[in-house]
Amino acid sequence: MSKTIELNNGLLIPRVGYGTFRVPEGADLAAAVKTAIKEGYRLIDTAAIYENEASVGQGIREAIAEGLVTREELFITSKAWNDGISYEETLQAYDDALARMELDYLDLYLLHWPGTKNDFIPQWEALEKIYADKRVKSIGVSNFHVHHLEKLLKETTIVPAVNQIELNPLQTQKQVHAFCIEKGIQIEAWSPLMNAEILEHATLKTIASKYGKTTAQIILRWQTQTDIVTIPKSLTSSRIAENIAIFDFDLDGEDILLIEALNEDGHYGPDPEGFDFGR
Repeated sequence: MSKTIELNNGLLIPRVGYGTFRVPEGADLAAAVKTAIKEGYRLIDTAAIYENEASVGQGIREAIAEGLVTREELFITSKAWNDGISYEETLQAYDDALARMELDYLDLYLLHWPGTKNDFIPQWEALEKIYADKRVKSIGVSNFHVHHLEKLLKETTIVPAVNQIELNPLQTQKQVHAFCIEKGIQIEAWSPLMNAEILEHATLKTIASKYGKTTAQIILRWQTQTDIVTIPKSLTSSRIAENIAIFDFDLDGEDILLIEALNEDGHYGPDPEGFDFGR
């Protein structure tokens, strides 16, 4: 299996990335980003609201300076915290992200939430402008349900390359996933390990024992094997290495069905239908 997936604009996105949600700004994060790159990660994910773009950028720049990777080999993602901001403010948000990270461009820029007012069209049109000007490699959304995507596709021009959503064995989001497949939108999973809360699940531990892998590796392999991009997070070097060491085995079809049968349609994180930027 290839370690990348082709997006709807022809760009290749790695199947496994390094997530940085809830990791504070500082030297530890910069070092962890560099460790992730050493271990083979090429997708690095951050967001304005994480307040850690500067440290993520520092880790990236140090890795490049040390010859671990070139900028062209990396796939860097950030997200606009699009809480009521205007078209012009969204354009500025992208410039601000680049300035904080000290980078010339991003590979993917996302609208972070649809919001309960569904007033995200001006922000998306700003992303379309950035993309048309070739200042970003691809654009997408995060936490969008089917009706949000339907509105976006009806009222704007560019189909999102990615929809980054909460996705794990207890929250498989099959309806959103099926719609995105139909429309050519790549699904990307945030919090795939539920902040480690799912790692002691009995069914997953049994499957892990069968393959001689960790529970985390089973979950991440299930996602990558079913063409879901995934962005696990850890600051522990051994786990950073473990989470990307998942391409030397395949789950059989029966075990994939066992994992997907665990779905409860619940939310570990906020539900997009009721989440309005923390207000």
